[in-house]
Amino acid sequence: MTTPVALTIAGSDSSGGAGIQADLKTFAALGVYGASAITALTAQNTRGVSAIHPVPPEFVTAQLEAVFGDLAVGAVKTGMLGGRATIEAIVAAVRRWSPPHVVIDPVMIATSGERLLPADAVDALRTRLIPLATVITPNLPEAAVLLSEPVAASDAAIESQGRRLLALGCNYVLIKGGHGHGNESIDYLIAPTWTLPLAAPRLATHNTHGTGCSLSSAIAAGLAKGEDMETAVRNAKSFISDAIAAADRFAVGRGRGPVHHFHKCY
Repeated sequence: MTTPVALTIAGSDSSGGAGIQADLKTFAALGVYGASAITALTAQNTRGVSAIHPVPPEFVTAQLEAVFGDLAVGAVKTGMLGGRATIEAIVAAVRRWSPPHVVIDPVMIATSGERLLPADAVDALRTRLIPLATVITPNLPEAAVLLSEPVAASDAAIESQGRRLLALGCNYVLIKGGHGHGNESIDYLIAPTWTLPLAAPRLATHNTHGTGCSLSSAIAAGLAKGEDMETAVRNAKSFISDAIAAADRFAVGRGRGPVHHFHKCY
């Protein structure tokens, strides 16, 4: 029997709700063995990020070589990348090892507002890493930053931005609708020849820390298990919706608390 393996390349969240910690919890909850390469240490909690300590790019490379050289990685997910040199290190490793799937969550700004990717690294993300992606998962503000455009305010504008993001070289784009308005949160999965809106009820909870990390990790987990893109995205959206719905079972921190990754277990 082959054990599905997914690798997260991201920053560490000292409070456990987002980043590497959320990714590994998601992989485990979905029956996938999780490996990690840490790009940055953060001092953060449910109220915000107070400090960031980048990992040297050469040590990011060392982590990636160790994992790829031993584990049969079925999917890679990237999150907080830190800077341009780290992005270049990841590009080199992906080109060298050619993992079957690469899921890019273009993390640029924390939920609490702190900038997590320097402006000079955005171009490297856009031109160097995104062309290697199976799918990218920007929210509405991130899609706008990647295209240097205003945030899309209509279905037509969202689809139009998605198609321009596809032109950067990735295979699929999932634009997340969590920053939108209305009773439903609508994500748009965009392929070269079709667009699939995926709606879910907008849930009333303050505990949403780590939702973006967890959604992209759930997609990577599905792809590592051999699911096709539509199935992986549908299952990931269902997983994160249930994790958000169960988030209020937790009483963690005094800000935006974490979602409940193990809602099916306890």
